[in-house]
Amino acid sequence: MKDLDVFLKTVVDGMRSMAKGIEILAEKMDTIAKSRMDEKPKKKTKAKPARKAPAKLKKPVQKKEKPATAAETVLRIINKSKKGVNTATLMEKTGYDKKRVANLVYKLKKQGKIKSVGRGVYLKV
Repeated sequence: MKDLDVFLKTVVDGMRSMAKGIEILAEKMDTIAKSRMDEKPKKKTKAKPARKAPAKLKKPVQKKEKPATAAETVLRIINKSKKGVNTATLMEKTGYDKKRVANLVYKLKKQGKIKSVGRGVYLKV
């Protein structure tokens, strides 16, 4: 029982000292807040409007056409033919090698834009 009473007294003393410390901190915070309220607010400078160039000096922007992608080039050639185009013709007209033409044809077939009529012959859908 004595141990419990001693322990409780120690805890109570600790709580009292913490409460005093908190009161001191609260007073310091109040003085800081009051000192900031007494300061004058800083003046804000107005932003100057940006100067625009005279209309006479501006030139119209010309849009450059993007070069057609390789797939678009192959698709355009296939779409122009009525009976279909073989890989040799595609290689000749585009200048691409056999592997690149095969890859482009594969992509276009997967997209459903062309179909295979025979071995190495392609036609638009």
